[in-house]
Parts: sequence; structure tokens; C-alpha cells
Amino acid sequence: MKKILKINEEFCKGCSLCIKYCPKNSLSFKESFNRKGYHPVKWDPQKCNFCGICYIVCPDNAIEIVEV
Repeated sequence: MKKILKINEEFCKGCSLCIKYCPKNSLSFKESFNRKGYHPVKWDPQKCNFCGICYIVCPDNAIEIVEV
């Protein structure tokens, strides 16, 4: 099965923990803001190896790894 990273932009507070700990540098900040005024993260599927570290370190449960 194929996996994707699902980011709930409204839950994301832009703390950057996922960006800091991603071993593949597949996450970065979007230029836009969410409704709370934070820059949510965006995901580059070409770099991601679905290790799950971003999911584990996210304090706001804004990241899920989903099988499609």
C-alpha cells in the first residue's frame, strides 16, 4: 500500500519540531498562514521515507501517516 503524510494545517502551530527532527528534510514551512496565524508545515513526498518521526514529535497531533 502507498502511504501519504496528512497534515492538518489548522492544528499546526508552527513549532518546527517535525522540521528539526526529519532525517530527510522533507518538511518545511508554508508561506501562508492558518486561521490561528501560524505558518503550517508542508511536505515533500519525493524526500520522505515515512519513518514516522514527525508524527511522534508533533505536540499538536497535526500529522498523520495514512495508507491509501
